[in-house]
Amino acid sequence: MRIGFGRHLAWTLAVCALACLAACSVRQAKRVPVEDRMASASAAPTAQAAVPAATGAPDIPVRPGYYAVKPGDTLIRVALETGQNWRDLARWNALDNPNLIEVGQLLRVLPPEAPVATGAAVAQVLPQVPVVGTALGPQRGASAAVSAGVAPPAAAPASAPRPVPAQAVAIEDEIDWVWPARGHLLGGFDEVKNKGLDIAGSAGDTVVAAAGGKVVYAGSSLRGYGNLIILKHSSSFLSAYAHNQTLLVKEDQTVQKGQKIAEMGSSDADRVKLHFELRRLGKPVDPSKYLPQR
Repeated sequence: MRIGFGRHLAWTLAVCALACLAACSVRQAKRVPVEDRMASASAAPTAQAAVPAATGAPDIPVRPGYYAVKPGDTLIRVALETGQNWRDLARWNALDNPNLIEVGQLLRVLPPEAPVATGAAVAQVLPQVPVVGTALGPQRGASAAVSAGVAPPAAAPASAPRPVPAQAVAIEDEIDWVWPARGHLLGGFDEVKNKGLDIAGSAGDTVVAAAGGKVVYAGSSLRGYGNLIILKHSSSFLSAYAHNQTLLVKEDQTVQKGQKIAEMGSSDADRVKLHFELRRLGKPVDPSKYLPQR
């Protein structure tokens, strides 16, 4: 009887042990899916958080008469692209330091109460390499963060912009132009690759004003242009003379058509040449369509 009871007890204990092992296996098997769901749940916020970063900041709306500063811009470049004097831009925007313009900042590029001409206020600028240590000093453009709180300078409220009469613009188009240098043509106008004409010559050759006007810039702080002169001929037209060896005029000086303003050189260029640009309302136009035939 004792032997039978012992076998029965041993069998009972063995069955209980197997039952416990089976129960443990079931509990462990049920834990695995829970851990997977926890991992998926913890990864979901990361994927959602990345969506706003990929979308980027919304474009800043620019109303007529204003310009949104882009990476690489300097006040001189903005003036060239909008057909204005950089000193006027500094005054219209109350800039005590013209070097402190930031990406996304809205600049007034027309006089506070000037009529708006289509295309003058919203000319597009191609990104350029920032200029450091120039005549105007270092700039902060490319490294500055765009801030949604940036607002245009305060200005007196004005009525709806009045369009410039077509007749007035047509009269300004009738400027009497002359060639700025005598050399042969190295490169013609191309809206993408070349925004003007490249004229050959030797170091020291004469560069003249293509028309009468006022010197709005004379210096070397606009990268890619070397020693540069910019003349303002009317409210519509600017002309630019780049890569000079010597500059013979100063800012705010009035010059006459055909007056010697510089000597040809190779500053910031691969050879001696004059790069000549003509801009109407800030937009580059083909100078050969305005200059007389040779």
